[in-house]
Amino acid sequence: MVHRIRFVEIFTAILLLGMLTPAAAADEDRDRTQVGHNINIGPNEQVSEATCFGCSIRIRGHVEGDVTTFGGRIVVEDQGEIGGDATSFGGEIRLGQQAKVGGDVSAFGAHVRRSPEASVGGSVTDMSGPGWLLLIFVLPLVMLGAVLALIVWLVWRLVHRRAVPIAA
Repeated sequence: MVHRIRFVEIFTAILLLGMLTPAAAADEDRDRTQVGHNINIGPNEQVSEATCFGCSIRIRGHVEGDVTTFGGRIVVEDQGEIGGDATSFGGEIRLGQQAKVGGDVSAFGAHVRRSPEASVGGSVTDMSGPGWLLLIFVLPLVMLGAVLALIVWLVWRLVHRRAVPIAA
């Protein structure tokens, strides 16, 4: 029993270290990744990439790569720049006057609001409506639940296997 508890402690420590290491490396590369806290990129700031889970990103400076939000919006204010793609799952994308996006702009489950003066180097995809939110967020959860139910059923069946009489 002691060995099993020790194994769980070591496994948990390795898992936490694995989760923290990419976050520390992201800061060194000028990436911005947040969970639940908005990201603000000021007018004189330059960032490699920005990713936000459950929060929004406001850009007044320059992002060299991609900007992605899950459950938040992207706002590129006047003279803000994104060198790559801007993608939002479940949140709108707003491009102000003189905003520049070098790649594609894609909003799933929300709208893309774009000033006529804003420039986009790639395509603009606006998949608004609640159907897309269900497809993006709910369907994967249903699939995960089905896989977990299958695993529980298989384990239950293995544990509760009945003895089969041998024919004489």
